[in-house]
Amino acid sequence: MSNDDIIVKQPAGCRAGCGACCIAPSISSAIPGMPQGKPAGMRCIQLDDDNLCRLFGDPSRPKVCGNFHFDISICGEQRDQALATLAYLEAETR
Repeated sequence: MSNDDIIVKQPAGCRAGCGACCIAPSISSAIPGMPQGKPAGMRCIQLDDDNLCRLFGDPSRPKVCGNFHFDISICGEQRDQALATLAYLEAETR
């Protein structure tokens, strides 16, 4: 197992350093630095090098981001599972 496979779990179940929900889905809401939102598969400009949201807890964070919550059926056991599931759901809802 590499260091990339080790992800610390936060109390709510969300894995710090995952960032899948900030990459895989499209976001149509304005994001600071991305006024038109972002397309699916593009890394959010607010995702830092450690895959943590720079806007977490900030009122300028898009509501859609704050409303997304960890769900084992979507996020899976590892980041790659979350990316794959979210990409699949994005493609199926176009």
